[in-house]
Amino acid sequence: MPELVFKARPIVPGNVEGEAVVVDSISFYGDVDPESGLLHDGRPVKDRILVARKSRGSTVGSYVIYALKVYKTHPRAILLGSSEPIVIAGAVLAGIPLFDSLPPSFFRAVKDGAVIKAYMDGTVRLVL
Repeated sequence: MPELVFKARPIVPGNVEGEAVVVDSISFYGDVDPESGLLHDGRPVKDRILVARKSRGSTVGSYVIYALKVYKTHPRAILLGSSEPIVIAGAVLAGIPLFDSLPPSFFRAVKDGAVIKAYMDGTVRLVL
């Protein structure tokens, strides 16, 4: 299968593979329920790779990310165009791989359900 290859900045490195769930922006406080692992629109983040151009939100977001881990409803990884300290702190606490600085072309190409492979060196492969 053809793949597109991108370079990201690994903040919490890890080697992960999974299906994408794509949102334009994410606030962990309000956009996702940590107990169910569902976005406010009903799509699951559990065992998916959560993709968003940017994060936004409140300081509670770090605790929500950690709660996702505690409830075992967490995404396999989080991929962002740009991240903020709140998301970074939550991903570090929860041990969830976090990558940012993905280029706009990545966000134009990625769709829900796409297979993503992300590696510790920051290589991100999008399987078409």
